[in-house]
Amino acid sequence: MNILVDIGHPAHVHLFHPLAKELSDRGHRLFYSVRDIPVAIRLMEHYGMTPYLNLGHKNDNLVGKAKSVLHQDLTLLQFVRRHHIDLGISSGIVLGHVSRFSHMKAFLFDDDDDAAEPLIVKYGHPFSNVVFTPDCIRRKTRHAIYYSGTHELAYLHPRRFTPDPSVLQRAGIQQGQRFFILRFVALKGHHDIGQQGLALEQKKALIELLKPHGHVIITSERSIEPEFEAYRLPVHPEDIHSLMAYSSLFLGDSQTMTSEAAVLGVPALKCNTFAGRLSVPNMLEQRFDLCHAYLPSQFDNMYRHVEQLLSRNPEGLKNEWQSKRQRLLAETINPTDFFVDYIESCLHHQN
Repeated sequence: MNILVDIGHPAHVHLFHPLAKELSDRGHRLFYSVRDIPVAIRLMEHYGMTPYLNLGHKNDNLVGKAKSVLHQDLTLLQFVRRHHIDLGISSGIVLGHVSRFSHMKAFLFDDDDDAAEPLIVKYGHPFSNVVFTPDCIRRKTRHAIYYSGTHELAYLHPRRFTPDPSVLQRAGIQQGQRFFILRFVALKGHHDIGQQGLALEQKKALIELLKPHGHVIITSERSIEPEFEAYRLPVHPEDIHSLMAYSSLFLGDSQTMTSEAAVLGVPALKCNTFAGRLSVPNMLEQRFDLCHAYLPSQFDNMYRHVEQLLSRNPEGLKNEWQSKRQRLLAETINPTDFFVDYIESCLHHQN
């Protein structure tokens, strides 16, 4: 089978690279397309997801996004027809559109609630043959295929990921040294319009709170504020999950990285206006107590929670969260195995 993997964000590279490798190992021919996002392209090249079709840069405003989608629709339709693509895999809407004008089937991987992404629900779900969905979410579409797990487990499950301890040396961290990761995001997605994360003064307050207890590392989608430059992430993007696995605490306003820290068994606290509104982080918080979410107006509560975590014995805190992680792993699946089996079963059904 000829399979196209379409990348619209660096997180999609993490999500799809284990699936792409498994499908390639089983004899399928893989093709790739990507927006002109330097971090995503670097990750693709690191994981061997090449060659790829570069679809150009992304736009931040809705009108620009609409024009980009139309351009991508036409470009990928030609690509799909030329290479006789049988299956398209993505976390975006474009391959669903292309599937309506070709023999390709489109499988969409979506871990956000319908209410949080009306444009995806309207312009993505109806055109997709399958919408892979964590079973803590309930969809309106009849195309949803539910599984017990999260996107992050597809690439951070212990069957798919082992932390590399050499990352500590590359990051300038001594073995056993306590360190903290902070992630600040741009909130430029279509579903982020009108949303807020941590304010500058709140970021400063967290950094000052953490500094006496260990090393502070910041990773950001955009340019870091000048006063934070000394804390800039000192490793390459492909190393972030290994670094996170050894960290003592994760703080930020990122949806994905909060969930990544949680499934790795790292205490994770998030502050943004999505707090309490999304089923996947709610499940990780309410069912497994692996992460906690706060609204920007609740920052004082978050601050006190961080103080409480910092007062704990680091080894005891780590052991407690790893125990919670083991419960998560016991009650969920390895999603990549599920995706591969489903795709293979579709292939056999067609034959």
